[in-house]
Amino acid sequence: MSKRKQIRFGVIGCGLMGKEFASAIGRWCHLATTDVEPVITAVCDPNEQAAAWFSDRVPTVKRVTGNYQDLLQDSEIDAIYCAVPHNLHARIYVDIINAGKHLLGEKPFGIDQAANDQINQAIAANPDVLVRCSSELPFFPGALQIIKWIQEGRFGKIIEVDAGFWHSSDLDPNKAINWKRMIDINGEYGCMGDLGMHALHVPLRMGWFPRNVRALLSNIIKERPNGKGEKVPCETWDNAILACEVQTNDQEFPMVISTKRIAPGHANTWYLNVYGTEFSARFSTQTPKQLASLPYSSGQPQSWHVQDVPHVSAYPVITGGIFEFGFSDSILQMWAAFCDELAHGKAGMSQPFHCATPEEAAQTHQIFTAALQSQREQSTISLQN
Repeated sequence: MSKRKQIRFGVIGCGLMGKEFASAIGRWCHLATTDVEPVITAVCDPNEQAAAWFSDRVPTVKRVTGNYQDLLQDSEIDAIYCAVPHNLHARIYVDIINAGKHLLGEKPFGIDQAANDQINQAIAANPDVLVRCSSELPFFPGALQIIKWIQEGRFGKIIEVDAGFWHSSDLDPNKAINWKRMIDINGEYGCMGDLGMHALHVPLRMGWFPRNVRALLSNIIKERPNGKGEKVPCETWDNAILACEVQTNDQEFPMVISTKRIAPGHANTWYLNVYGTEFSARFSTQTPKQLASLPYSSGQPQSWHVQDVPHVSAYPVITGGIFEFGFSDSILQMWAAFCDELAHGKAGMSQPFHCATPEEAAQTHQIFTAALQSQREQSTISLQN
């Protein structure tokens, strides 16, 4: 293989997901055929300790700063990974895009719909800049198999779609409050803004934008300790269940989207269930090697088949097919997709499943904004795509 083309990255926000990006680069040798690779050359975080993690462990880092503008003015940076709180998305994402830097940004691409509109205006003004939204979980082999079955038309008439992303991290009432419980930083969407792109990525990619939504939003633990011996209000929604109707050119079916921060027993569970008259399929990251399917013909028995999913990913890897695929593998695949598209364009990608788009992020804002209205009015809200 010829030498891989390098893409020089800056990282803005050196927290958990920034470190996961650095770790994915460290595992880049697992990718068997990729002809491109990312290199982190600069990082930015006002928290010096967080930034120091990169300078101590990532030898390619040449610049450490607390001012993100330093990265935007650096001619040796091609692209930016930005992982900052939601209230900073509009300002920083717009600046990144206007600086001509390609961007993989964290969801939800703005604290609210107005902020998302600002980001989309910058994207429209800079058509040569590649902008994508982080969403790694659909890269699990089981999820990709369901996507393939959908595209093949295996399901017949779709009966129902059920997709979601569940945590149990906030079940403990004594867990200290963080910014995701504060409206001025996280936004009113609450769990929807933080988890919703994961749940909606595949349905939206399949063209299943809902024509309406009825939301059931829950603020379960209304106060939390602030680390100073005080209890302070939790202002954002813990859990959200969105009951939707989808109408395509030839089908109409219900779809339930569920995002939860308080789902007892679920540490980090992403799932996708698609039920049809001729075929049904279920996958959950809780059992990442298992994929359930139910083929059906008239008069025949209805029987679920459960198979172990081999480690066959969008981008081939050196890992043997008998081994289990995990979260770090899905992140590696997502980054391979971003770098592949950046180097070769969407039409030139070596496989078809690209990262979540700004258009899909904008669709989530339409859905979440309608969900807030639905909760306030206790009614079903119509949507137009």
